[in-house]
Amino acid sequence: MITKKSLPRRTVLRGIGVTIALPFLDSMVPALTPAVKAASPVQRLSVVYVPNGIVMSEWTPSVEGFAFPITPILRPLAAFRDRLIVLSGLRNGPPNYAVHGAASTRFLTTEPPLASTGSVVEAGVSADQVVASHFSRETQLASLELSLESPFAGVCDVGSSCVYTDTISWRSRTTPLPMEHNPRVVFERLFGEADTTDPAARRARLAARRSLLDSVADAVADIRRGLGSADRIKVGEHLDAIRDIERQIQKTEEQDARELPSLERPVGVPATFPEHARLMFDLQVLAYQSDITRVITFMMGRELSGRSYPEIGVHDGHHPISHHQNDPEKLAKLTRVSVHHAAQFAYFLDRLRSVADGEGSLLDHMTIVYGAGMSDGNSHSPDNLPILLAGGGAGQLKGGRHLHFQSDTPVANLHVTLLQKLGVSVDRFGNSTGTLPGL
Repeated sequence: MITKKSLPRRTVLRGIGVTIALPFLDSMVPALTPAVKAASPVQRLSVVYVPNGIVMSEWTPSVEGFAFPITPILRPLAAFRDRLIVLSGLRNGPPNYAVHGAASTRFLTTEPPLASTGSVVEAGVSADQVVASHFSRETQLASLELSLESPFAGVCDVGSSCVYTDTISWRSRTTPLPMEHNPRVVFERLFGEADTTDPAARRARLAARRSLLDSVADAVADIRRGLGSADRIKVGEHLDAIRDIERQIQKTEEQDARELPSLERPVGVPATFPEHARLMFDLQVLAYQSDITRVITFMMGRELSGRSYPEIGVHDGHHPISHHQNDPEKLAKLTRVSVHHAAQFAYFLDRLRSVADGEGSLLDHMTIVYGAGMSDGNSHSPDNLPILLAGGGAGQLKGGRHLHFQSDTPVANLHVTLLQKLGVSVDRFGNSTGTLPGL
């Protein structure tokens, strides 16, 4: 007798203004499905961008292949060495103008931005959006675009539109996608029901500081009765994670309500860089775990970012110290900032590794690109970009390596290679000349 209950893969819990997707459960595998097919993983793409370049001597391993040493900037990622592929030699230039705007714009599009100071902007479709289009029928959201800094308006780099420094994602040649930096907005986008017919009830719940999980309590109890013990535990852990993030956001908002308004830190944004980064990474993990989206781009800072990092003793602005002029003190501070960024990224990898996903973990089934749109910030060099890949790529990536390519290899070749590994049928992307051998 077959008694195993089967749930649809897109099972959701609905409440007033709330839609919560469940993680992948054993009960979502039909009882007669062969084990091999049941274990087929879902592929996901994550892009994490860091601005203003990196001290390359502190980033680049001195040895190629499997024996590469962990460099100072990569040291926070040492626990994930077997899941990293450090790439050297890729270039993305030269920029036509506005070097910082070109760095962020070309990172995923490989197209130089159109010289513009007004509302007319143009670049190219970004690789993440090609993947998002490929997966869009499978998920609630085609993609998420996130940041740790609020966008600027007007003109920025060399009089160019701030759009070029504010985002790395372009849906079309003329449609840049805004990056959201407020955790509350992201949370509501993930779990709020956009087409609710009762917005007043939703506002009342938020005003009363009630958890959105209260609205789906009956649905949770009903679905749990039909689940096995392992699935009940998994659902419980998933909902606990959502509740914990919601509490963090509420606590931040309550603290902000007691303080004077700040132009630099809108309501709902944590006070420190690590708190903000980790909360946004937690939201990304939930989005992947619930299969709300399979594509997320995340800017840990916008190009030209002048953020200081007092929590690590760097009170200077990031962009000013990136123009180090080989000053040892500035180089040391810039390296400290890059190590700090890597430490937050390590938190993300650890969270992904801790979440079960089918026969492995979320980290096993992720393709993650981490890097910058320029190497040396002092010279704004688009050559030898600091880029690494992390995750197992659902069996498509073999980590623990440092791969060095010829200095004229366009980063577009990386995009073509990853697009193919993610199931997108392409032969060319941007100014690509082929794929990356050995990847």
